[in-house]
Amino acid sequence: MVLENILLERLAACRSAPAWRVAFSGGLDSSVLLHVLACAARRHELPPISAIHVHHGLQSIAESWPAHCQRFCDELGVALHVEHVQVAPGASIERAARDARYAAFTSLMAPGEVMLLAQHQDDQAETVLYRLLRGAGVSGLAAMAERRPLGQGHVVRPLLAVSRKVLEDYAVSHGLRWVDDPSNADSGFARNFLRRDILPRLATRWPAVSQVLARAAAHQAEAGELLQDLAEIDLQRTRSELAISWLRIPCLDLQALRQLSEARQRNLLRYWLKDATAMPDSRHWQGWRDLRDAAAGASPVWRLEDGELRRHGNQLLWLDAVWSLGWPRQERPWHDPKHPLVLPGNGEVWFSGPIPEGRLSIGYRQGGEIISVSGRGRRDLKRLLQEASVPDFIRARMPLLLRDGQPLAVANLPFDPAAAALHWRPLCVAGSE
Repeated sequence: MVLENILLERLAACRSAPAWRVAFSGGLDSSVLLHVLACAARRHELPPISAIHVHHGLQSIAESWPAHCQRFCDELGVALHVEHVQVAPGASIERAARDARYAAFTSLMAPGEVMLLAQHQDDQAETVLYRLLRGAGVSGLAAMAERRPLGQGHVVRPLLAVSRKVLEDYAVSHGLRWVDDPSNADSGFARNFLRRDILPRLATRWPAVSQVLARAAAHQAEAGELLQDLAEIDLQRTRSELAISWLRIPCLDLQALRQLSEARQRNLLRYWLKDATAMPDSRHWQGWRDLRDAAAGASPVWRLEDGELRRHGNQLLWLDAVWSLGWPRQERPWHDPKHPLVLPGNGEVWFSGPIPEGRLSIGYRQGGEIISVSGRGRRDLKRLLQEASVPDFIRARMPLLLRDGQPLAVANLPFDPAAAALHWRPLCVAGSE
């Protein structure tokens, strides 16, 4: 009953979920988790409990595991779903298998459901040590979160405060049978080496090592929350917007950002871009300093994994990878200007108001274009774009309305109130107005 009470306490906030789904490998940890919950459901009003077994097909011995899991679930009266996945080849089979497993969990979860994972205190200690040796920062050393979003629901790890010894004692006392993954005995894998060779030796000198490392992870998680709170305060002070209504690009006030310390700048940028791209470790931020400190007239770029940071005046802009993709720059005839024209790789254009006569087409800047502007005569397009504060990276993408091959208007820039109103929605901000 002690283990049951711990689980029910940890899962109290999840009692209103439409379903609890246990990630069930058939191993010791998930077998104990599923057994405790199935027994608790007979005495308490809990959400419907089911199990999911992800079959990777990486070992011949694993072919028998789905049948074992089915027998286990049948004895408990718990529904089981077996999901077969393909593990992508790569340098780390552990990482690839994990990615395949979580992709399966994500696809199977309905809104509001909770996926319960059986990682325990010893797993948490192993994760802390592994990440420490890889040079992780506060976020990494917080190790596994007890609760986090996943797909349309949440993942919860209710056993992080429970040692493997407690789980073993429970399994033996209840006569449970489980499967053992032979790959867990291979110390060639870094985590197995820590689990089998290093942590037991540490425990001979510091018996509470797993508990202490897990507590350190909790301290790091708390510090991470404080850093996020600080980043949110700094983000509110530095958040900015382009003075261009039709261009929705995330940006910050660079002057306000420069007022922060180096550490707070990095903390803010990590927080601001956490859902957009992976950030480099602390050794590889020279690109940020080069961008931040470049001369006013320069056009510096800091390229990251899934996009890039650029400057526009006193603003810092985030451009996702779509902006760097090429697109056909050939002139495209617009045979039916009453309907929008799709521009491959560059969104679409459409008219509002009167449509000009003549042979119309959409082209792009080649250099030296001249546009007629009401009250100002014929003006150089390059200068007009500069006056309109259009960021330099987007100028080449801006569609030009051509009549009989000659520039008549620029999308989204009404230089001449009497001219046609040509609108453009860039592919990169599809759906924005």
